[in-house]
Amino acid sequence: MQSNDARTLFQCAVPTAVAGIVAAAVSGVLAGGKGAVGAVVGTLVAGGVMAMGLFVLQRTAKSFPHLFQAMGLVLYVTQFLISAVVLAVFRDTSLFNTRAFAFALLGAVLVWTAAQTRAYLKAKILYVDPESAEAKKSAPAGSPT
Repeated sequence: MQSNDARTLFQCAVPTAVAGIVAAAVSGVLAGGKGAVGAVVGTLVAGGVMAMGLFVLQRTAKSFPHLFQAMGLVLYVTQFLISAVVLAVFRDTSLFNTRAFAFALLGAVLVWTAAQTRAYLKAKILYVDPESAEAKKSAPAGSPT
């Protein structure tokens, strides 16, 4: 993992973890212990799904840059479907409060998405290879290269 990838992951995971702590505290007060457990599980599921998506997107960008935008769209739809399936699977569980789980999952996904957007806007990633531009400048005019 490159340093900018790790930085993006860190800039997304920290706000999501803070949001999960707040969700667990609020759910613990409103719904008791099962509410807090539901909020923690929801935050972990959302963070895991979003982190895997970020990893897949970064790998795709490096291996197949021409597929980056299409893969991003497919990835977001896949993340949404995975989240929906997890919500459906745990719909009738008695292990934790399902409302706290659902709201924490939704909140964590929204926080992760906002943090990822901010991280990409703040990132200083070159989109032109400076070495190839320099090589073209140094070649004499009229040369075959």
